[in-house]
Amino acid sequence: MRRLLIDAGAAGSRLDLFLADHFKPAGSSERGLSRSEIQRLIGEGQITLNGAITKASARVRSNDQVDIRLLPPRDSNLGSEALPLEILYEDADCIVVNKAPGITVHPAAGHWSGTLVNALLHHCPDLEGIGGVRRPGIVHRLDKDTSGVMIAAKNMLAYESLVLQFKNRTVDKEYVALACGKVMPDRGVIDRPIGRHRSDRKKMSSIHFSQRSRKAVTEWSVEQRFVFAGAPSRPAFSLLRLRPRTGRTHQLRVHLADSGHPLLGDRVYGKQRRSTRMTLLNDPVLESFPRQALHAETLVVSHVRTGERVKFTAPLPGDFRELLHHLRTA
Repeated sequence: MRRLLIDAGAAGSRLDLFLADHFKPAGSSERGLSRSEIQRLIGEGQITLNGAITKASARVRSNDQVDIRLLPPRDSNLGSEALPLEILYEDADCIVVNKAPGITVHPAAGHWSGTLVNALLHHCPDLEGIGGVRRPGIVHRLDKDTSGVMIAAKNMLAYESLVLQFKNRTVDKEYVALACGKVMPDRGVIDRPIGRHRSDRKKMSSIHFSQRSRKAVTEWSVEQRFVFAGAPSRPAFSLLRLRPRTGRTHQLRVHLADSGHPLLGDRVYGKQRRSTRMTLLNDPVLESFPRQALHAETLVVSHVRTGERVKFTAPLPGDFRELLHHLRTA
């Protein structure tokens, strides 16, 4: 139990705002409490004003007494599993991993185990809880078959900071992708809104979407082009560096496919493309590549405590490295 007395300087403040300011971690040894977490505790009666249950919007007066009972977070109903993790960075607030291809991020129908969240629950015994539940805070996602850097929060302070950064687009992301065809020119920007496909609700589209769509912008540049010498009938490939300025579902895959250059191995957005079918001719390495050739290489965020910009880089996984080696020597 913690007891606070309201001084004259704080008189007239909303209770939740006073407590959020009091529990700011900067320069203090106090455990950080976010405003939403404080509001939840008030609503559950774990924070009282002058001994009585109150509202978050209550105005405090000089010499008021605030009692705070901080409950430990409830255990998640999701299982923890000792799964392999490639950890790029970890501190008390967040963990950054290089997600392997083929791993689903969050448990859902049909995938209740073997996910990144299951692995993080096992690896991070110091989780303070998100929304009162002991679980990692997933603030962004990668498709199951996309590899690369991901960050997860360990507490509400980090969670809300990272969510706000993604919402305000102050996070910098960079992907490496192998697209079908000879992408021209050397760099450019795709600025086309993306919405649910009007005839296939499981897909997104920047061309055939329903009335509801959202702005989507992808900056791209060509790193290398691959053309098979002496074999003009075989298609070219382009190694691209992609910088999404927005974060729409399947944005990079959709923008490239709708531009006529689907990702190699994209079974959803590339399977109907003639250029994709051509890549499979007489080349078992290309034909057997099991996923879309997309890797989240770098992520830059502001540290939730210091505000310092920090950059995380995830090396290419083995299957992508072998694919590039094959193209460079073919």
